[in-house]
Parts: sequence; C-alpha cells; structure tokens
Amino acid sequence: MAIIMNLDVMLAKRKMRLKDLAAALGQSEQNLSMIKTGKIKGVRFDTLDRICVVLECQPGDLLEHVPDDAPG
Repeated sequence: MAIIMNLDVMLAKRKMRLKDLAAALGQSEQNLSMIKTGKIKGVRFDTLDRICVVLECQPGDLLEHVPDDAPG
C-alpha cells in the first residue's frame, strides 16, 4: 500500500509556487518540498489543515491511495 501526496498537482492547479505556499504557511520551503516529493513518513493534521486552507482544497485532493499489486 502506498499513499501518494499530490501537492505538486494542487500547486499547479492553483498556479502557486512552493515558495509562496511556504511563506503563507510559515513553513520552510525545504520541509514542504519533502512533503511534495513524498520523502516523509507522515504529515501532521494541523499542517495538512493549513495547506488545505491556503490551497482551498480538501485532504482528498492532496492524498491518493495506490494499492500494492502483490496479493496480500
């Protein structure tokens, strides 16, 4: 099972740069870059909430579940 973060897609839809999102959230661009590229193991709900507020979206717009191909 994999959870994919589609932050890059939502940024493109909103025509916003990661740098602008970082400034709006008061987060480092490096931290958001790690979220965007999926190089993290988790995201705090308050961070996810603030991203959704700024991007005017739902958590489901940012997160996608991709099941494993292997039988479980």
